[in-house]
Amino acid sequence: MKDRNFLDTVMEFEQQLESLQQQYNDLKKYVAHMVEEHQAIQTENLHLRRRLEELIGEEENLTQDETTNKGKVSLLDIGEGYDNLARLYQEGFHVCHVHFGSSRKGEDCLFCLSFLNKQNG
Repeated sequence: MKDRNFLDTVMEFEQQLESLQQQYNDLKKYVAHMVEEHQAIQTENLHLRRRLEELIGEEENLTQDETTNKGKVSLLDIGEGYDNLARLYQEGFHVCHVHFGSSRKGEDCLFCLSFLNKQNG
């Protein structure tokens, strides 16, 4: 009878170990996903910071040009907006209204391509 209880205890312990192993594997997958998402957000944040610095620099240049030209207003070229959207798309971000600003993860988006073709045409 003692041997039977011992075997039952060992089998129960083995099942608990398997359950813990499964929980550990699930946790590893979750952590890997979170690290990947964190990296994507950091990359997007870096791109946005660079773009913000560019815009601030452009604004400072425009302000200096306005004071130099005394009231001469320089308007943004319409093609510049399209170029910026195309650049963002090339950097791996959506420019369509459906997923704007989110990462494309290397896949082409028909909505973005259609939007960019309308702008170009």
